[in-house]
Amino acid sequence: MGSTSIQPFAEALSEVYLSDNPEDNVEVQGGGSTAGLQAVRNGLADICMCSRSLSESEAEFFTSQVIAQDGFAIVVNPNNPVENLSMKELQLIFAGAIDNWKQVGGEDYPIRPITREEGSGTRESFVQLVMGTEKISRKALTQESNGAVRELVKGDKAAIGYMSLNMTGPELKKVKVDQVAPTPEAVQSGQYRLVRPFYFVTLGPLRPEAEPFFEFVLSDEGQTILESEGLVRNP
Repeated sequence: MGSTSIQPFAEALSEVYLSDNPEDNVEVQGGGSTAGLQAVRNGLADICMCSRSLSESEAEFFTSQVIAQDGFAIVVNPNNPVENLSMKELQLIFAGAIDNWKQVGGEDYPIRPITREEGSGTRESFVQLVMGTEKISRKALTQESNGAVRELVKGDKAAIGYMSLNMTGPELKKVKVDQVAPTPEAVQSGQYRLVRPFYFVTLGPLRPEAEPFFEFVLSDEGQTILESEGLVRNP
């Protein structure tokens, strides 16, 4: 249970795993990284899918394992002529200090930033990678899933959002960041800076029934599946 960004990858892994191990049982649920941690802590789930780093206090309770690296895409409507944004421009847009596309080389209409909800690992990674000490503006529209962000950006010429690179789809335009396009190759080479680790988080030793799936995810077969889905395999 946990991150909705990791959820589709965990579902792809579980599908292959269960085809080879039909006697086992793997259930994948979303709900967000923080909700996943609470579920593990309460014994409601064995593994949390977490798309952000653990806080110091969380690290005292949980054990985390990086399972892959994920590129982070900045997405706008395909009709938006803006091709590139700097990290500073992104920070100022989501802080509300830049509020018109004309200020960053676009047309003269307001910018409508779309962010994720509090507790979302995707939001916390975005804050860590882009915002620094700046706060996301209260004027930003909050959505509770990557799918909801995608639908809003797809239908709104003024919108800008952020999501996992592999969840963007052809209906969204991915802008360059500091002149680097968000491609799997750029993520792999380290040229693209918006990259975050995906974690599996547990509370102490796993139940014996849960260990094989965890080991499968870290195996060469599991890592190849993640790589084929567009993630960068665990270093």
